[in-house]
Amino acid sequence: MFYDLNVPYSPDDPEALHTLNFLAELGYTTVALSQTITGKLPPNLSPPPLPSNAPKSLQLLTRLNLTLSDPAQNQRLNSLSQAYDIVALCPTNEKTLLNACTNLECDVISLDLSVRLPFHFKFKMLSAAISRGIRLEICYGPGVTGSGLDARRNLIGNAMSLIRATRGGRGIIVSSEAKRALSLRAPWDVINLTCVWGLSQERGKEAICEEARKVTALAKLKRTSWRGIVDIVHGGEKAKTEKPTTKQKGQAKAAASAQPENTTETLKRKASLGSEAAVEPEKPLSKREIARRAKKARLERQAEDAS
Repeated sequence: MFYDLNVPYSPDDPEALHTLNFLAELGYTTVALSQTITGKLPPNLSPPPLPSNAPKSLQLLTRLNLTLSDPAQNQRLNSLSQAYDIVALCPTNEKTLLNACTNLECDVISLDLSVRLPFHFKFKMLSAAISRGIRLEICYGPGVTGSGLDARRNLIGNAMSLIRATRGGRGIIVSSEAKRALSLRAPWDVINLTCVWGLSQERGKEAICEEARKVTALAKLKRTSWRGIVDIVHGGEKAKTEKPTTKQKGQAKAAASAQPENTTETLKRKASLGSEAAVEPEKPLSKREIARRAKKARLERQAEDAS
């Protein structure tokens, strides 16, 4: 199962359906349609309606990308996690990145690696996010097509720095962030691309399979469980009992009236079986019993002769 957890989506985009069809042809099974918000959130924020004519082989999820520029900005993250399947934070500086890694509740931290970042990645900061179940995302779309040589160079350099800072690529997922089908790549092409950045082939496959699956599973657990620990699978509702119909009542009465006759026949059958069991053939004597009786008879004869 291959995942692409960042596909920009708008209901008015005519290329959206073509992009989803191409993702299904490439072999992806789960796709997150993302909506990006910058600045202050609207009061009633809800995910856009999912396309009704999407390929049936795709599992579609909703995702919110929230750009953070102020460390004090939390933007009602708890309520957003109930409305969206995945909530991703996009820090723009080191302070907001530190706040997202250590304090804020989210599922993914996504950085724009196609630009030159004014800070360096630190292992202690990134490991704090990974230990909390948050995954770090690398999007290859901005550095693949139509972004220029600078964006491609920055993407490769920043991705290599992020992989080194996470000690071999732990907790990293790879998504496309492709606005058009032309920017998409097949899963194994993405794995080869991660090898260029410094990941091993196994880590590259985990980035679009296992690690991405953990993101969706943990996000669902946060929504449906209590503090991500206890999940109610079945509430224990009482089973509904149906009232017997008139036909069933008649059958029950007929069975009750026929019960005494059946009881008499059962007793007769048991009595006959008991009499048969009483007359059982005598078991043959064992060799030991025959020898014992012969010895007893011999001793009795010797006693009579002696007298």
